[in-house]
Amino acid sequence: MTGVKICGIRDVQMMALCARLKVDWVGFVFCETSPRVVMADQASRLHDSAPSAQENGPLRVGLFVKADDRSIEQVLKAVPLDILQIYDTADRALEIQSRFGRPVWRACGIASRADLPTDPQMSGYVIEAPKQAQDSRPGGLGRTFDWSLTQNWASPSFWMLAGGLTPQNVRNAIQESQAPAVDVSSGVESSPGYKSAELIEKFVANARKGLDLTSNLS
Repeated sequence: MTGVKICGIRDVQMMALCARLKVDWVGFVFCETSPRVVMADQASRLHDSAPSAQENGPLRVGLFVKADDRSIEQVLKAVPLDILQIYDTADRALEIQSRFGRPVWRACGIASRADLPTDPQMSGYVIEAPKQAQDSRPGGLGRTFDWSLTQNWASPSFWMLAGGLTPQNVRNAIQESQAPAVDVSSGVESSPGYKSAELIEKFVANARKGLDLTSNLS
């Protein structure tokens, strides 16, 4: 079954919904320019409000953009993130993975097949549309790319598809990209930063009807 990540969770009601729907991952955004940003203490409360991964709840993913070690350390003191999602260079992402002893997913903007990552040392990849010059942040912009670029891609490690996904297009996105998992944020919001329970439910249902690819989701 296709894995599902709901990113940009900011309130306990949506956290509880994700747990009830047995979403695989929830994402907390620690990027100040995002309308979905949370502080470490807020993320801690969200974490405590729902079953942990050890209790069959969703894995917690922390999203960081060019963060220094101190910033990541402060968050980890407050909330026991399972995975770190990093927007930075490949070398820096590997450094963070080694430094904190947690799986790191590196976000990669893809404009052509030549952009697809090849390093098997990284725990995982989030594959999305490339950042453009006018963008104030690297992700959560609701922008898609040519999903066929990942067809028959021999990924070096686990990966998920992100960017511009919605309840309406997620099944087609899975079928075209052959993604083992999908990541949504703005596509399940009623307005920037505010999740819609109805849209989350529809997205999860439609994603799980998509192409079923066997993958290691850890």
